[in-house]
Amino acid sequence: MTVTTPAKNDPGIQESPAAGFGKQPLGKRLIGANTFWIALVLLALVLVFTAIAPAEFATLFNLQQLLIETSVLLVLSVGMTFVIITSGIDLSVGSVLIFAGMVAGKTMEALSGGNASNAGWGVITVGLIAAVVAGTVWGLINGFLIAVAGIPPLIVTLGTMGAALGAALLLNNGSDVRSVPTALNQQLGYGTSFGVVPNLVLIAVVITLIGAWLLHTTKFGRYTYAVGSNAEGARRAGIGVTGHLLKVYLLTGFLAGIAGFLSLSYYNSTTISGHTSDNLNAIAATVMGGTSLFGGVGSILGTVIGVFIPAVLKKGFNITHVQDFWQMIAVGAVLIAAVWFDQRRRRRRNSR
Repeated sequence: MTVTTPAKNDPGIQESPAAGFGKQPLGKRLIGANTFWIALVLLALVLVFTAIAPAEFATLFNLQQLLIETSVLLVLSVGMTFVIITSGIDLSVGSVLIFAGMVAGKTMEALSGGNASNAGWGVITVGLIAAVVAGTVWGLINGFLIAVAGIPPLIVTLGTMGAALGAALLLNNGSDVRSVPTALNQQLGYGTSFGVVPNLVLIAVVITLIGAWLLHTTKFGRYTYAVGSNAEGARRAGIGVTGHLLKVYLLTGFLAGIAGFLSLSYYNSTTISGHTSDNLNAIAATVMGGTSLFGGVGSILGTVIGVFIPAVLKKGFNITHVQDFWQMIAVGAVLIAAVWFDQRRRRRRNSR
């Protein structure tokens, strides 16, 4: 059975195709799309900072650093996009990232006799598997409690956020793992492909493309939109809503595990204190990219743009010597504007 998202939840070209939408003129479709407007905001920011500091902002090195700094958050945000489209939320991804990185670090440390610095790729591969399994287990716990036990996502993931962070701290007595294979840091964290493309960015791009393919071209993606639009309607149409929600949270945990391993490779440490707000950053990036908190609407392209807006603001403010506090204000304003625009669009659509 093929199920598509109802047309009423498809106001932009980035969402699942709706019947009749393709008949609209291209210009009207672009103007009505969330992705179009948020992309204009990002473009305006790039142009402003390029005009203010062209010698510092518009450089290859700055672009590389910008891409590297957003890679881990982008992987988290891809998973968050699926969750929010189903009208859910996951506050635990930052803690799961920390836990997965800690499990990977401790695993590689144990296999190397307490010092993983000289470990080879066999040990690194086992560390990767451990991180992915650790993240997926937390995704399974979230999915079971939300989809099967029927507990609200906000409560479940608020609880697992604290539990995953506490478990990570217990694994190493509250301190970071700092013994990381040199090969992992040099070849993945700081390595490049084709001479200029950081390997960390390459992996994030591949994951993002797979996420876009999964969301926009497969039955899994169509079911995700349908569940977020109307869970009861999707159930009556023959979709296993419980099983699908379980898979969505599994996917989010899986990606958080990968993000934890990528972070470990780049920072050469678990950097517990550096990820405490990753959950909120992922939610903010996803919502700024046009994914509706009410469910049924969203796109991976929008999420990519949403990830880069705060990153460009931070980089631009640092280069132009503007206090970081202004970045927080600017990101907050963009986030509120994105939610306001979404509510306004929903009210206009429902009044028809």
